[in-house]
Amino acid sequence: MGFIKCNTVQILAISCIIFLTWLNTNGIKTGKYVQNSFTVVKVGVLILFILFGLVLGTNHETVKLNMSIFWDAQQFTGGKIIPLTGFAIVTAMGTAMVGSLFTSVTWENLTYTAGEVKNPKRNVPLGLFFGTLIVTIIYLLANVVYLNILPLRGNPEGATAIERGIQFAANDRLATASMESVFGQYAAVIMAIFIVISTFGCNNGQILSGARVYYAMANHGLFFKRVAKLNSQGVPAAGLWAQGIWAALLCFSGTYSQLLDYVVFAILIFYVLTIGAIFILRIKKPEAERSYKAFGYPVLPAIYLLVASFVMIDLLIYKPDYTWPGLIIVLLGVPVFFLWKRNVK
Repeated sequence: MGFIKCNTVQILAISCIIFLTWLNTNGIKTGKYVQNSFTVVKVGVLILFILFGLVLGTNHETVKLNMSIFWDAQQFTGGKIIPLTGFAIVTAMGTAMVGSLFTSVTWENLTYTAGEVKNPKRNVPLGLFFGTLIVTIIYLLANVVYLNILPLRGNPEGATAIERGIQFAANDRLATASMESVFGQYAAVIMAIFIVISTFGCNNGQILSGARVYYAMANHGLFFKRVAKLNSQGVPAAGLWAQGIWAALLCFSGTYSQLLDYVVFAILIFYVLTIGAIFILRIKKPEAERSYKAFGYPVLPAIYLLVASFVMIDLLIYKPDYTWPGLIIVLLGVPVFFLWKRNVK
């Protein structure tokens, strides 16, 4: 009813959050074991998916068709297909990038657990670089598979994955649609199970690393003191449960795609602030010792700031339902920060 929504999907999501939160309160080794296991399974499944898709699934007629219309942009809105030209294509790309950005937004999660990483000066940069590189390569190859199997254009009333195409894939599940078109409905069910496993692993990674941020804030006097305490297993259990409760409340607020808009927009704000801080620190503290180098400085960081800022503005204009609430929540944190900081003094 209204802003609050409740169905079996929300209940399942909340149950998963509660279970994984409890699991991670049992120690970093437990959380690490779960994360490593699901990551190996997830990457293995994705590699198999790419190999099957490229070797067995390629439809030469589909590839030829897709290449012929690859640069012809369209938007489906209000039951009508509208051709996109000029700046409209750029704005459409900005809103369409939400899903792809989410595949990479957790690159920084490794830094949250840097205090528990062996030889962080060496291993944190390596983990960030190779983690992002591997995800990018897998993501690009998976999209090649989609284009090799499914036509870009389709019919919203189509009975099969091929008829619906990429444009109208059921619930935007392109991997499931691709496997369904090659191996039939049975394979689609198997693929859906693997997607659930992937999601489970992603949730665990977010829960494991996210609580370390609240723990660090509390240690600096910027969050509740109780969150700065470790339990008998040496993990910030209070921070884990605080995070879990907030995540569960968010689950009641909307669908996965709506929350994705909210999360990606809010995260982009902090990415822009973080990258912008590199320029500020270079000006204010030019002689400071720097353990890590900003690759491509100043060109690459500047390009990132421009692109990320454009995407944020684009989302504010064209997806306002969840981006504006995200902006308001982030801005509310500014006075809270100064109030907490004053109490510390």
